[in-house]
Amino acid sequence: MNGIHDLGGMHGLGPVVPEQDEPVFHEKWEGRAFALFASTFVFAGYTVDEFRHAIEKIPPAHYLESSYYEHWLFAFEEALMKRGFVTREELDARIAQLKSGGP
Repeated sequence: MNGIHDLGGMHGLGPVVPEQDEPVFHEKWEGRAFALFASTFVFAGYTVDEFRHAIEKIPPAHYLESSYYEHWLFAFEEALMKRGFVTREELDARIAQLKSGGP
């Protein structure tokens, strides 16, 4: 593949400069997203290939603007919607609730 999701090792993008003393997770929600991987993987019954494919479906501009764990959240949403565990409307309602400071 040669898409926006396969930038690693491409020429002309400059060196990878690791963050000094980088924490495992930059924000608390990232740790929660990490924990969701195993549970949603088993619960929803999707494969690693499906997870990666969902990430590869992220529009290129959004992919570049979002973080590593935001990519994971997108993939979780896709897998759970595909299997009927949640609807787009339910996700949008929950996102709106969280943005407004709700529980």
